[in-house]
Amino acid sequence: MTLPDAVVVGAGPNGLVAANRLADAGWSVLLLEAQPEVGGAVRSDRELDPQFVHDTFSAFYPLGVASPALRALQLERHGLRWRHAPAALGHPTDDGWALLHRDRELTARLLDEAHGGDGAAWLELVATWDRIGDDVLSAVLSPFPPVRTGLRAMPRVARAGGLDLVRTLLSPVLELARERFAGPRARLLLAGNAAHSDIPLTAPGSGLLGVMLAMLGQTVGFPVPEGGAGRLSAALAARLTAAGGEIRCDTEVVGIETADGRVAAVRTADGERIAVRRAVLADVSAPALFGRLLAPADVPARVHAGMRRFRPDPGTVKVDWALAGPVPWAEPPVVAPGTIHLADSLEDLAIAFDQVTAGVVPTKPFLVAGRMTTADPTRSPPGTESVWAYTHVPQPGDLVGDAGEEIAGRWDHDDLERMADRIQAQFERRAPGFGALVRARRVLGPLELESRNANLIGGAIGGGTSQLQQQLVFRPIPALRGRPETGVPGLYLASSAAHPGGGVHGACGNNAARAALLHDRVRSTLRRA
Repeated sequence: MTLPDAVVVGAGPNGLVAANRLADAGWSVLLLEAQPEVGGAVRSDRELDPQFVHDTFSAFYPLGVASPALRALQLERHGLRWRHAPAALGHPTDDGWALLHRDRELTARLLDEAHGGDGAAWLELVATWDRIGDDVLSAVLSPFPPVRTGLRAMPRVARAGGLDLVRTLLSPVLELARERFAGPRARLLLAGNAAHSDIPLTAPGSGLLGVMLAMLGQTVGFPVPEGGAGRLSAALAARLTAAGGEIRCDTEVVGIETADGRVAAVRTADGERIAVRRAVLADVSAPALFGRLLAPADVPARVHAGMRRFRPDPGTVKVDWALAGPVPWAEPPVVAPGTIHLADSLEDLAIAFDQVTAGVVPTKPFLVAGRMTTADPTRSPPGTESVWAYTHVPQPGDLVGDAGEEIAGRWDHDDLERMADRIQAQFERRAPGFGALVRARRVLGPLELESRNANLIGGAIGGGTSQLQQQLVFRPIPALRGRPETGVPGLYLASSAAHPGGGVHGACGNNAARAALLHDRVRSTLRRA
């Protein structure tokens, strides 16, 4: 491929989706990836124990099966197979489990047994989602502004509750949960899902996220690719090559060139210059694109000024375990969930979240965890369990201190081991004897995560804060108006730094590809005129 129509920089899920979309349109596409394999933050490995598969970064993909961009690619034809745990999500508490099952009646019955009336309230929320959920997802994942999907959604939202429903969805998740439910279990299901992002639980936007993820768990589950997260990326790559696209790994792009006012070429670390005919789509972080890959003179002044206020999301510490047996819960759930949330109470969850927001490492961190063998038995030998957990920590520049006064914030070996002990203690409280089952443990902190995926700046997994000041029209900065266009003609931001942000849904790459195709058609029309 001497002169590709497009070069896509970065083979994460967004880059892979973008490349597939362009290849489907008949473009010649070259996809360049700095790492030895494709996938970005959707990869798996056996480095902890060769008998165990661990997902290096992300693991469960409700948005992956719900996203129109990924569904349209029909990846099951290219080797992808989804697997489900018996239950989607569980949160152990002092008085039993909050469980989210794809059978809505079972979810409601368990909630009602814990607190009368919450089951009916849950079914009411699910019924509302049935009426508006597809429109909400389409609006959230579509290019901004979502004019067509918004117009289609308006009458359905009106029938489902109108302005009162809109007010509910825009409420902070803690307020929404307390208004809708009287007992702690349903409240935990909503708040725990909202806590997957960095939107404060007392801020607008957290309610919509909590409802959306909880309802996806209720309707499509929290599935995993059979054999590991890398199988999803492998299916995307196989589809691309079948469509004629070319993928080069171990090829780091170190520069993007312009000529005559538009994008012209990319440069690689080994000195190669690759010219492009039509477009470059960058599945890279916003700071990398505007602060390193483009020459300062090529960055529009308004973009340069806006990037000074760009905020990453918090960092992450992730622990992987190879367990000699299943997690030994003190009180086993009635149905085994694959995804686990760990916080002793709604109050503890909120405190841990607020501590991270304030720049403090929590003593009792809120954990998002996964029992991968429960979801997919191929992940480890019979009778064992592949398990992980992650928690958020302040970005290095935001870190004020440690509530436990043990962690210095350097995230070196000692810091990571202390944090891993703290994370493991959260499991031990609910599953005494957990530590005795550990055959091997791996800790990936902010530095390790970034070294394995340069987009995860300081261990940030969302491409930038999800708070309102950097979402929708403000993402990644107001100057770009929520669009993938960068101010450099022919260059598009295709990573989670662009609208709609973090999550494995491929929408950022899909939106960038749509913009590239549209602008190319307009440019061709003008040339012919």
